[in-house]
Amino acid sequence: MKKVFGIRGACCAKNTAESITNETVALCRRIFLENALSPEDIVSIQFTLTRDLDEMNPCSALRKNDVGLDTSRIPLFCAQEAYIKGGLEKVIRILVTAYLDEGKTPKNCYIDGAEVLRPDFSRDSTDSSVDV
Repeated sequence: MKKVFGIRGACCAKNTAESITNETVALCRRIFLENALSPEDIVSIQFTLTRDLDEMNPCSALRKNDVGLDTSRIPLFCAQEAYIKGGLEKVIRILVTAYLDEGKTPKNCYIDGAEVLRPDFSRDSTDSSVDV
């Protein structure tokens, strides 16, 4: 039996199309792989960007690149993150709504500078258990 979960993650990027693309792809690959997701498992994917990232939409980055699974039929959405004075800058956040086997714990991924947002979900960046 499967249950709906929200799988969260974030990464930091430079304000270039290349950096936003690379970071989005790396984050998505990691989430998809670590949670053993297939396209049929994913209900939707939502991204937010801090206001200082305006060179590329992560939805476009995801659609145009190989992330290990076909995302062509997955609903995607992107919005600007609420500005919070003193908040971490240049952040891409993701929420993947997906079906996982009941009793499974979603593996949230905070990488490439975003670990400070949720240290409880972050691992040492030298962890080589997953190739992304």
